[in-house]
Amino acid sequence: MTKILAFLMMIAMTTCVMATTKAAAKLPKKAEHVHPLFWWAGMEETSLQVMIHAQGIGDCEVKLEGAKGVKISKTERVENKNYLFVYLDLKGAEAQTFNFILTQGKQKMAVPYEIRKRDGIKPMIFDASDVIYLLMPDRFINGDKANDNVEGMKEQGCDPTIADARHGGDLQGMEDGLDYLSELGITAIWPTPIQTNDEAHCSYHGYAISNYYQIDPRFGTNEKMAELTKKCHEKGIKMIMDLVFNHCGASNFLFSDMPQEDWFNHGRKYIQTSYKTGAATDIHAANDEVALTQDGWFVESMPDFNQKNKMVLDYLVQTAIWWTEYAHIDGIRQDTYPYCDMESMAEWCKRMDKEYPGYNIVGETWMGNNVGVSCWQKGSKLIAPRNSELPTVMDFPLMNAIHTAVDEETNEWDQGLARIYEYISQDVIYEDPMHLLVFLTNHDTDRFAKTVEEAKNINRYKQALTLILTLRGIPQLYNGDEIGMDSNKSKGDGELRKDFPKAALTKAGRNELQEEYFEFSKKLLNWRKTSEAVCKGSLVHYAIKNSCYVYSRHHGNETATIIMNGSDKEQTIDLGRYSEVLPKASAKDIVSGETVETRGNMNLKPRQIVVLSFK
Repeated sequence: MTKILAFLMMIAMTTCVMATTKAAAKLPKKAEHVHPLFWWAGMEETSLQVMIHAQGIGDCEVKLEGAKGVKISKTERVENKNYLFVYLDLKGAEAQTFNFILTQGKQKMAVPYEIRKRDGIKPMIFDASDVIYLLMPDRFINGDKANDNVEGMKEQGCDPTIADARHGGDLQGMEDGLDYLSELGITAIWPTPIQTNDEAHCSYHGYAISNYYQIDPRFGTNEKMAELTKKCHEKGIKMIMDLVFNHCGASNFLFSDMPQEDWFNHGRKYIQTSYKTGAATDIHAANDEVALTQDGWFVESMPDFNQKNKMVLDYLVQTAIWWTEYAHIDGIRQDTYPYCDMESMAEWCKRMDKEYPGYNIVGETWMGNNVGVSCWQKGSKLIAPRNSELPTVMDFPLMNAIHTAVDEETNEWDQGLARIYEYISQDVIYEDPMHLLVFLTNHDTDRFAKTVEEAKNINRYKQALTLILTLRGIPQLYNGDEIGMDSNKSKGDGELRKDFPKAALTKAGRNELQEEYFEFSKKLLNWRKTSEAVCKGSLVHYAIKNSCYVYSRHHGNETATIIMNGSDKEQTIDLGRYSEVLPKASAKDIVSGETVETRGNMNLKPRQIVVLSFK
């Protein structure tokens, strides 16, 4: 019995020592992370989640010091004692600085916070009047060699000869390319993610974000991002930011020091998604199938966020608002959209629209059919009463149809341009066809010119470009399309995303073929900016006849009519059939620059394009 009592006393003493040690643990001098970095007074949404991340603060009491008109509405404590989530009520608050005071026993820790005054700059919302230029910052232009290698980051070095390594492109390089993009006729740019990706390998692409509030230092700084957007706006170019809410990088502190297990689907356990995105809107899908699609991880290095957790959603929503308010971005492209929880993402879309009425977001909806894509567009009746609230979806089916059509001889039913006619005739499936992102290729697909031989056949590009610039929707080019760059997926993603040749920024640096590509693109793009018929108008088209596709856009007193020969042979068409879309006896052909008679017959050379402008 004496031994037992001694043992129990020893346990009690050990527990007392441990408790004393725990109580004596010092609070850190400052927080590791405070997100958002700061906020603004006068926002439409007056509730703000402030995440404080610091060692051992989870049991601290929280008060405000020096705050005027700011109140704590609630404090959320999570499993991990390194976090506190403090919700503030900012209703009526003005610009100011104050401190969060965290106390634990006799210890005190001050965390400064700032509420700024809004500058009143509103987003230049992108729409069908724009043409978007997609680029990967690391593969565009290296404008600042000083940031090619950043000490302390997991991936060191910069070697353009290695396909999957960092190549050195940055925000300064994007700025250096603005004159080129302006001359080309681009009105918006979409860089792939520019937030910090601190991964050990292949971090250049940006889709494994490790800090949502910091520009990757190999691209530049937060201040440089705001400066770049300002310079874009001065040239009439909008900025679209690529965000990733489905997943983050495994090096993100939110995963490595997880607030609680349900911040991520399956916690720390890697369970891969099925990639079967159709399951999310399939009325016959088993619950397990839907869960595997949306809760599975995209890849092992990208843990999958649980957007159904309100604290997670609040955190992600606020990052989008923060960048819009801070850097004055004009819209968002959201990655892997159908892999996220639809209802949670719908809440995000509504909150963005509340803060910035009319705000446009395009979601990556990579599906091979228009029914699947259409389900993800705001207001789709196919899935009612569910509603994604997502304004713009990506028209992958049109991309696929164009790739095939330009290499086929057109018949009246199912080949060549007949594929385009058939597909466009099904637009009833879309709630808003003008809010479709239309494109020939992007950073995840084959280049439009998959080989050097295809690149040499510029007629296929001319027809394809004309289609996306003059049909309905919001056109997007991938950098290098406009100079005939070629590559395909068989060479790997790194090679597919090879560097844009800096010399091509000027006419002197472009070869003959590149110049022909550029000049044709420039001609159509700059004309498109002046054409309300194409940017805003209704679409009328005709079934294929004599291998030709004829369609027209009309707005107010302006009409633009496109006539395209989808054959390798000369064709003659009777223009009387198309009198509805030929309002005058003659019109200027934007392609040739000549005045064209629009009565009687028209002879068309092989693969010829005629773009008639009636004003």
